[in-house]
Amino acid sequence: MTAAIVTGASRGLGRAIALALASEGVAVAVAGRTEAVWDDRLPGTIGETVADIEAAGGRAVAVRADLTERDDIVRLVDTARDMLGPITILINNAAFTAPGRPGAQPRPKPATPKSKPGWPGFVSTPLSAYRRHFEISIFAAYELMQLVSPDMITAGGGSIINITSVASRLPGDGPYPDRSAGVLPGYGGSKAALEHLTQCAAYDLAEYNIAVNALAPSKAIMTPGLSYYARSFDEVSSAVEFAQAAVQLTRVDPAVVTGRTIGHLQVLDGTFTPFSL
Repeated sequence: MTAAIVTGASRGLGRAIALALASEGVAVAVAGRTEAVWDDRLPGTIGETVADIEAAGGRAVAVRADLTERDDIVRLVDTARDMLGPITILINNAAFTAPGRPGAQPRPKPATPKSKPGWPGFVSTPLSAYRRHFEISIFAAYELMQLVSPDMITAGGGSIINITSVASRLPGDGPYPDRSAGVLPGYGGSKAALEHLTQCAAYDLAEYNIAVNALAPSKAIMTPGLSYYARSFDEVSSAVEFAQAAVQLTRVDPAVVTGRTIGHLQVLDGTFTPFSL
């Protein structure tokens, strides 16, 4: 049985991808920090995802992992391998998008210009929060890719998918006469770095039949994480549709599709054209 690790799989896109992979017969290590709901706006736990997979006849294991902790990253891979077998699919979905955790104390707000409603901008995002985006989206993804690559090389192939976002391309070139939307410097910056890392890993792993691609929503998907910011969009897609694209992307021929940043609709229609605004 093929085995996969999906990070950030307690809710949203990660949960949808874990369910979709399991429905195709993949054994899934459901990784995340959330073992109990701490905010009603962010429902879902890794245990609930596993329960849903098992109820549908699939195989899964919940692995509690804080991806800012190196020991947790190593333990995640070791546990997944011990429980499910060699890892030949890795979905780096975890990201830091919502402020606050249980027990966190509010910090005094500096006297800075106001950020846009619902979106913490550059002047209101402390360096510690900016750095945390990279610890989860980049540094953890980097190490997870390194740790699972030996399994994929031994197996003769594999697939790594890094979940990215249009935020990597915003706000785009200036000037900016309309600044009503706001930007996410930490989230968007880490996703831009993740796309470059995708290409570097794809380049080095090409000779081993391992595809490394970045997958972005072609349209906004109102996951719990995005809904946390209470923003509406004119056009939206579903997490289920995105998960179907992720499953399809795990099946590509690395000699044809690798090192790409692709919109999920371009995976579903088979064009695999580069993602753009």
